[in-house]
Amino acid sequence: MKLVAILASALAVTGVCGPASPVTAAELTLLASNAINVILDEVIPQFERERGHKVTMRLGVASALRREIEDGATFDVAILVGNVDGLVKQGRIAADTPAALGRSGYGLAVRAGAPKPDVGTTEAFKRTLLDAKSIGYTEGGGSGAYFVRLLDRLGIAEAMKPKLRPGVNMQGAVARGEIEMTVNGIVPILRAPGIQLAGPLPAELQSYSTFFAGASSVTNDKNAATALLRFLLTPHVIAVFKQRGVEPMP
Repeated sequence: MKLVAILASALAVTGVCGPASPVTAAELTLLASNAINVILDEVIPQFERERGHKVTMRLGVASALRREIEDGATFDVAILVGNVDGLVKQGRIAADTPAALGRSGYGLAVRAGAPKPDVGTTEAFKRTLLDAKSIGYTEGGGSGAYFVRLLDRLGIAEAMKPKLRPGVNMQGAVARGEIEMTVNGIVPILRAPGIQLAGPLPAELQSYSTFFAGASSVTNDKNAATALLRFLLTPHVIAVFKQRGVEPMP
């Protein structure tokens, strides 16, 4: 499915532009991954001001929201992690609307003001891990599971065991100086106070979460839902996504 091309065609048909009038204003329900809550908190109010529509956001774990949609949850637009082809086939998301908003990878973070270790190559990243006094990862989260697998892949799982600090809010632990560094998604690293991104993982070690958006096949206002999707693809919003750690698709 050529997602972006399909959406562009659908948007052209709607011909939406300029602020919405009170007559055409709609109330939209947006289901979205809580991974991008900071981004949405910034851009959705702008959409409401410019278009006149009201957007009620319900944030949650993307996999849980996907299951809710499969079970018939009511919504107008959804932003999920991973493609939505299955939801299109099930008739939950309109086939002419899905689009990829961007992707975000993993990075290594240290306390704000601390020297940034070298993570530019696989060998440099490996050496940084082995030289670290302590490194945290999110226990039970996708980033933590990926990091543990990565240690096996690098052949340093045993050597790293004494240094590992699994838990929650590892960004906060780094900011407080309780641990030296953490590997996590770039989006949560950039939004956390008191820490800085040392750099993304080397390309050959990187893994990405891709954010896809689509409109409900039974939305009460297809034009308004499509207007929101179109807004999410404007250069300004794409720039906000990029600043917050979600890069445009290659």
